[in-house]
Amino acid sequence: MRSCLRLPPRALRLPLLPLLPVFGGSLSKASGTLGRTALCASHRWASTSSYSGATREKAAELEKRISAIPIDRFRNFCIVAHIDHGKSTLSDRLLEHTGTITAGDGNKQVLVCSGLLQDKLDVERERGITVKAQTCTMLYRSARDGLDYLLHLVDTPGHVDFRAEVTRSYASCGGALLLVDASQGVQAQTVANFYLAFAQGLVLVPVVNKIDLPTADVPRALGQLESVFDMDTTNAVHVSAKTGLGIADVLPAVVENIPAPVGDINKPLRMLLVDSWYDQFRGVILLVRVFDGQVRAGDKLVSFATGQQYTVGEVGIQYPGPVAQSVLRAGQVGYVFFNPGMRRIQDSKIGDTFTTVGSQDVVEPYPGFEETKPMVFVAAFPVDQSLYSKLADSIGQLVLNDRSVTLQKDHSEALGAGWRLGFLGSLHCSVFQDRLRQEHGADIIITEPTVPTKIVWSDGKEQIVTNPADFPESEDHRIRSAKLYEPFVRATMTLPGEYVGRVIEICENARGIQKSIEFFHATQVILQYEVPTASLVDDLFGKLKGATKGYATLDYEDAGWRQSTLVKMNLLVNKAPVDAIARVVHSSVVDRLGRKWVEKFKKHVDRQMFEVVIQATAGRRIVARETIKPFRKDVLAKLHASDIGRRQKLLDRQKEGRKRLRSVGNVVIDQSSFQKFLSK
Repeated sequence: MRSCLRLPPRALRLPLLPLLPVFGGSLSKASGTLGRTALCASHRWASTSSYSGATREKAAELEKRISAIPIDRFRNFCIVAHIDHGKSTLSDRLLEHTGTITAGDGNKQVLVCSGLLQDKLDVERERGITVKAQTCTMLYRSARDGLDYLLHLVDTPGHVDFRAEVTRSYASCGGALLLVDASQGVQAQTVANFYLAFAQGLVLVPVVNKIDLPTADVPRALGQLESVFDMDTTNAVHVSAKTGLGIADVLPAVVENIPAPVGDINKPLRMLLVDSWYDQFRGVILLVRVFDGQVRAGDKLVSFATGQQYTVGEVGIQYPGPVAQSVLRAGQVGYVFFNPGMRRIQDSKIGDTFTTVGSQDVVEPYPGFEETKPMVFVAAFPVDQSLYSKLADSIGQLVLNDRSVTLQKDHSEALGAGWRLGFLGSLHCSVFQDRLRQEHGADIIITEPTVPTKIVWSDGKEQIVTNPADFPESEDHRIRSAKLYEPFVRATMTLPGEYVGRVIEICENARGIQKSIEFFHATQVILQYEVPTASLVDDLFGKLKGATKGYATLDYEDAGWRQSTLVKMNLLVNKAPVDAIARVVHSSVVDRLGRKWVEKFKKHVDRQMFEVVIQATAGRRIVARETIKPFRKDVLAKLHASDIGRRQKLLDRQKEGRKRLRSVGNVVIDQSSFQKFLSK
């Protein structure tokens, strides 16, 4: 590499830094775990300024306009809605309306693949969903007074699995656009997001989208907003984000209704960490909201959560790509990274407060919010153990930019070395698996999702078990006197009234506890149930969709622990447990699940030279059994009409031989058998 690349003098090296990813083949080997995608990510960072059209001259002009805008003309807002109600499309139209981007087919869902998150999430565009909250700053000249306004927009995910992203977004905003689909009306996540935003004191502006559809019923949607949320909809904005109809009315409503942020530029710095991402060359990049004071490159900052001190390397805004600025003032939302950089993403505690060194005694830390807790756990193993190191690099790289994933090493007798991964929900797990395959070409075996279990021992000590293999067997005398708890969620479902009976039956079968039922606008019903998280993971949403012809919607939030009758289920092959398939389940589902296991596993195990017995057990009880008959040699083929004693002697000898073979023989189960069994 040194012989073929001659570097310029030291003074000229800095401008060439964005060109280094061109030589990604050698650099990725040197960088170890980060690999090719991180290099491409940094190249995208370096090239985003050209993508957004922000040359140095334009960046200077942009900063000049921003510096002339006082804090009372700042507006920080987000868009919250049910999944697939048009949040990202509306964001695109607002960016086009303010001139932040140019209109065109190449600028669809801009916030999905721009922003500080460097990994381009192809899975977001494939599925038509937003996985990561993305941000952008806009400059808007009001037609009412002819003045410039600095607007900061956050496009939040709509799926319930990514509720944490929505919660983080609220901390940086003063208001929100409550978006409702004119054809679908109020849905489950509309209800959940409303109460979440209302609890944080955000001002909500109702917006009815997709008014151009033939099935649109705007009066019904407005009536639902009034009856469910008691909102005044007289000034609701009617838009079609797809065609651009009514877009010009959105930002005036934002300026008039959403309050300006409160802050004092002359006070000591008080800066909230909203989110963070990882960049190979710059380290951890922070998305921050400045409440008081100002921050600029060279400032010495200290973290309230960790006590560590850092020197600011650069500050800037998203427009929509990163554009460096000389200063971030009170009321603004932007990015910050340090020099030398923060190397561990674990050091960036979401909800942490930063201030300048020496001001710790006079600055009150912002009331932070808790880190997200994983609700679903899976074990992941490479299809071929020779690919373990490569897969470890790929998983490590994705975890760098998804702090809500928990990771620890795991081992299975059947599948070898692997990892235990914690996710926010089933969709979160599915998206992570798709990203591994698309971006890293990784073949991976994912076990069935499980939920954590809490054990309170007789001496009062508590233990959280996330791996079913670690759950004590029934023979353990301690488990008999212990109390077992499983997590519950509070599920909110909206559905047409004609399907209420079917949905209630599904929820009751899932061990749900009804909390409320509300009929609104004659056709829709809102049901609230407390449901075990295990039932939710077991495709509860799919069952609801099937029973309601696709009309039901679901939102959920953590409802704590409930004492329950739990038992560990094992799958035995010739009396040897298969640890990769063990689960902790409620006693009411043992028989059904055991029969399902043995019937399905039998299809994927090859016949042996001896009898193979497959059993599902719950404690000491055998729940279900299937037997795979052995290959049989016809030892009587040459006897013809021989004596009956001779025939019986040969059969007995064969029987004894099979017993000896079964005592020393091992059942060989191919990896593909586990992969087929664990796949749905």
